[in-house]
Amino acid sequence: MRAVWNGTVVAHSDDTIVVEGNHYFPAESVDRSVLRPSGTRTVCSWKGTASYWTLEVDGRTNPDAAWYYPEPKPEAAHVRDRVAFWRGVTVEA
Repeated sequence: MRAVWNGTVVAHSDDTIVVEGNHYFPAESVDRSVLRPSGTRTVCSWKGTASYWTLEVDGRTNPDAAWYYPEPKPEAAHVRDRVAFWRGVTVEA
């Protein structure tokens, strides 16, 4: 699977986990050079608190387009150290 935004592959892995329709990529498969810190946090009742990154590619930014659970609840432990995408990021085989 590949996650693509603004014509750039931002993550690539054969080892994604699908949760609620979202592919969670291993953290090491994400291109860290396109990630920018975000202060955004949201809470999922069963996964826990999500943290976000903004994507920056070729001078364009996509705020909060990547998220992860640094300390997921026990029932969501399988998403620890994984990153998912949305907001125009295309995930394709």
